[in-house]
Amino acid sequence: MDGSETIAIPARVPLANTPLGVMASLRTGRRNVLELIPEIATRQPMVSGRTVKRWHMVMDPGANRRILKDRVEDYPKSDVTKLILKPAIGDSLFIAEGAHWLWQRRAAAPAFSVRHVQALAPVMTAAAERAAERIAAQFGRAADLFEEMVTATFEVISDVTFSGDEAFDRDAVHVAIGDYIASTARVSFLDIIGAPMWVPRPSRLFAGRAMREMKTMADRAIDRRRETGARPIPDLLDLLLEGEDPETKRRMNTAELRDNLLAFIVAGHETTALSLAWSLYLCAFDPAVQARAREEAQAALGGRAATVEDLPKLGYCRQIVDEALRLYPPAAFLSRTAKAHDTLCGREVRPGDTVMLPIYALHRSHKLWPNPDRFDPDRFADAGAIDRFAYLPFGGGPRICIGASFALQEAVIVLATLLSRFRFSQVTGREPKPVLIVTLRPEGGVWLNVADA
Repeated sequence: MDGSETIAIPARVPLANTPLGVMASLRTGRRNVLELIPEIATRQPMVSGRTVKRWHMVMDPGANRRILKDRVEDYPKSDVTKLILKPAIGDSLFIAEGAHWLWQRRAAAPAFSVRHVQALAPVMTAAAERAAERIAAQFGRAADLFEEMVTATFEVISDVTFSGDEAFDRDAVHVAIGDYIASTARVSFLDIIGAPMWVPRPSRLFAGRAMREMKTMADRAIDRRRETGARPIPDLLDLLLEGEDPETKRRMNTAELRDNLLAFIVAGHETTALSLAWSLYLCAFDPAVQARAREEAQAALGGRAATVEDLPKLGYCRQIVDEALRLYPPAAFLSRTAKAHDTLCGREVRPGDTVMLPIYALHRSHKLWPNPDRFDPDRFADAGAIDRFAYLPFGGGPRICIGASFALQEAVIVLATLLSRFRFSQVTGREPKPVLIVTLRPEGGVWLNVADA
C-alpha cells in the first residue's frame, strides 16, 4: 500500500502546527503533553527551539543510541522528570543516576531474570481468568476495558510484590497512585520556565499525604517480611531482600526496597494496563486483525487461560501488543538534561539544554515507518529487522526498563485469554483520546461492546 491511498487511522492526537510561547506551553502541557510536540517532528530527525531554556526533540535512531547508550552519563534524566516522580518513588532505579543507580540495578537484576519472570506467570494466568469472568458478566453491553485492565494488572503487581501481606492495603495504594497522577504529576509553570529544583512547586506542596501513608504502609510490610521470612514461592519482595550488588555486596535497606517496589507497582501495572487497553481498542478497530488473533489464541488455548508455556504459539498476539506499544507507548515522552557539549544530527547541544525523546513522534516518524499512523501488527513479523533505537516503548541502552519482559509476558497472557473468549467491537461516539500526563492514557476510557467469541 503506498502513502497516497486512503487508510483507516485509529485514534491520534493532532500535534502542534505553530510555535508555543511560555503560557501556551504551560496550558498545553497541563492538558496533554503530546500536544507540545510539533507535527514536523514526525518528518524530521531533530527539532530545536527555546522556551526560556534551549530544547531539542530527537527522533533519529542514531542520535537516540548516543543519548541512551553511548553517552548515557552525559544525558541524565531531566530535573522536571525527577521533580514529578521523586515524591512517589524516591531515589529508586527510575530516578537515580550514576553509581547509585548502578548498584541498585545490579542488585535488582536477578529478580527480573527470565527464570524468575516465568515463575511468576501463574499469577498472570489467574488474573487473566478473573478478568475473563468479570468481562463475561457484561455480555451484550459496553464495558470500559481500560478499567478492567487496570484491575487485572494491579492484581498481578500486588500479588508479585507483597503477596498475601495483610499489612499492605492494596486498595489504599491504588487510590494513592491514581490521586498522585491526577494532580501532583502534572507539569507546572515553574517546570516550563526551567526554575531550579529547590524552588517549591505549589501544586506539589499539599498533595503528598496519601503518598506518605502509602510509604509508611510499605515500610511496615517490608519489616514484617524480614521477620516472617520468604514465601514458599518467592515474590519480588523476597527476591529483592535477597538481592545484592555483586561488586560491592551492598543490599537495599527498607527505604530503598520501598521506593523500588513502589516504582515497580506504579510502572508495572499502569504501563501493562495501558498496553492491554490500547491493544483491545485496536482489535476492535480492525475486526480482521482481531479474528486472526482469536483463531491463533483458540488453537493454542482450547478454552483455558493462557500460560507461559503457550507464548511460543501466540506470536501474532505478541505482534498486536508490539504495534499497540508503537502507536500508544505508555512512556511517550522522555526528557534529559545535557551535561556536556555534544553534536546530535549535526546540531550543537550545550550543557544545560533540555533534550527530549518524544517517543510518540519517533514511533510515528514518516522517515522510519511506512504509513506510520496505520495499525499494522505485521510490522513486527520480523522484529529483528527494526532498528533497536527506532522503537523505544521501554527506553533503551543500559537504563532500559528492568521489567520489560515481565510486562510483555503479562500482556500476551491476558490478551490471548480475552481474545479467545470474547469478540470486541467499537462503541459509536466513544473513541478514546490519547492524553499524556505521566503515561499515555485513553481519556474517557476504552469502551467496547462485549460479545461471546
